[in-house]
Amino acid sequence: MSSGYRSWVLLLVFVLFYFTFLLLGALVFSAIERPEEARLKSELRLLKAQFLNQSCVNATSLENFLDKVLTANKYGVSILQNSSATTNWDFASSLFFASTLVTTVGYGHTTPLSDGGKAFSIVFALLGVPFTMLVLTASVQRLMHLLTYRPVGACQRRAGLEQKTAALLHFAVMLLLVVVCFFAVPAAIFTTIEGNWTYLDSFYFCFISLCTIGLGDYVPGEQPGQRLQSLYKILVMVYLFLGLMGMFLVLRSFHKLADLHGLTAFFHLPHCEEEEEDEESIITSSQESHSSVDKSRSPLDPGSQVSYSSINR
Repeated sequence: MSSGYRSWVLLLVFVLFYFTFLLLGALVFSAIERPEEARLKSELRLLKAQFLNQSCVNATSLENFLDKVLTANKYGVSILQNSSATTNWDFASSLFFASTLVTTVGYGHTTPLSDGGKAFSIVFALLGVPFTMLVLTASVQRLMHLLTYRPVGACQRRAGLEQKTAALLHFAVMLLLVVVCFFAVPAAIFTTIEGNWTYLDSFYFCFISLCTIGLGDYVPGEQPGQRLQSLYKILVMVYLFLGLMGMFLVLRSFHKLADLHGLTAFFHLPHCEEEEEDEESIITSSQESHSSVDKSRSPLDPGSQVSYSSINR
């Protein structure tokens, strides 16, 4: 088995282990939070019935009722009749929550109700956030050779472009593709599915999500009666991961372009190869005891990767 093939197999195993981690987290969240959500909904229904049975509503009763309703709404539990049959903690919703937690998007539309759920969120995020960064970094490093080094080299060889021109052209094309594939097209899809979102609302949601800002004013899959809502949330979760990967690729390509134009040296910032070396030492440290492959020939070694300065031969 070649070292390049072995590298992709290890990455696939790494990604599968990561998604298994997410699935287990979703199961735990659902088991902890769903009973607590049911208890809160039952309490709200009882409070609503008592409120409606009063012949004369006083200010104290009204304030107490509104306080309970607003507190429950903060945790994603609604007293409205058309929302009573839905749950925020089925498997698909829990998986969606787990993914927004470890990607640091964190819409805030659903939050843990119980102390156990809050404690597990801390542990899950402590493990999941760096795990997510490692998965994205490992994936982007391998895609850089396919989507950055080769296209720039092809521009230099076939079109006879200079290094700086080829790098700038490649970055412009990649940026355009990311905008179209992860912003413009998904925004049109969200507008169609959500119904009450304008195209600007949907584009705004894509931008806020993929920048990991996650304000939570727009959250997909939360409207009552949506068809295939569970599948929809899972597909949105996949979109977030692929979109974040696309954003990482753009940032990496921009960093390479800045290296080539001398911007990193001007601002005394580390070159992209230096950052890759630091990240690679973290990713490959767990594989050293299981592999006798010569590191100088490994495709994971930054020294063996093609750089902009060595593409034109």
